[in-house]
Amino acid sequence: MEGAPPPASPAGLSAYVAVSQLLGLTLLATTGAWLGRYRGGVAWHGHLQFNVHPLCMVLGMVFLQGDALLVYRVFRHEAKRSTKVLHALLHGLALVIALVGIVAVFESHRTKGIPDMYSLHSWCGMAAFVLYLLQWLLGCGFFLLPGASFSLRSRYKPQHVFFGIALFALSIATCLLGITEMLLFNISDSYSHFVPEGVLANTLGVLLVAFGLVVGYVLTWDDWKRPPLAEELALSMDFKTLTEGESPGGGSQ
Repeated sequence: MEGAPPPASPAGLSAYVAVSQLLGLTLLATTGAWLGRYRGGVAWHGHLQFNVHPLCMVLGMVFLQGDALLVYRVFRHEAKRSTKVLHALLHGLALVIALVGIVAVFESHRTKGIPDMYSLHSWCGMAAFVLYLLQWLLGCGFFLLPGASFSLRSRYKPQHVFFGIALFALSIATCLLGITEMLLFNISDSYSHFVPEGVLANTLGVLLVAFGLVVGYVLTWDDWKRPPLAEELALSMDFKTLTEGESPGGGSQ
């Protein structure tokens, strides 16, 4: 009915989304506290340039990527096109910030004479970024730009959803590897003695896992999936008719 208020969100969804945002902001604050209190802070030039890397990767590849995945759960009653655009923009912003973090670590290594791409963390990190970029390009090509047929979009959508969640998990795992690597490089002699820096960094790791679990739970709970609006069903049928040559009743023209 026109003018009627939109249906309420399913029970529990708002609470889980709120918890995810609280965890996300807390892990960003914890990252900043670790780098500021124990690693000297963040700067683009000089010996602090390396610290740009963990800050950007946590912000881009974890927090913003997670929020981009939640868009279809949070904005359940907005126009599908607007939701798609917001989803793509958040992922795009995450990629840009992650790219800044990657440039920072390569520049820092070059300045200090440290070799690149030899650790498991760097392998997983580069794989996550390249696959994330590919996922974003394919998503824009299939779902935002004209040209892909209805059947092609339908076949690709399950792959897009699966790899979206898989890349989010890979990003968190890579961050955990990076935290451990950074601690072993800087406080290997005292790490086992529960020094404050080690405890804080471990806490950051736990927050990353918790954020990933809450986001993953919201994404995989079937009752919280975004229901298609009535006008979207009609447009989907019209699009299928135009691209597949089928009538709304399913017969060939």
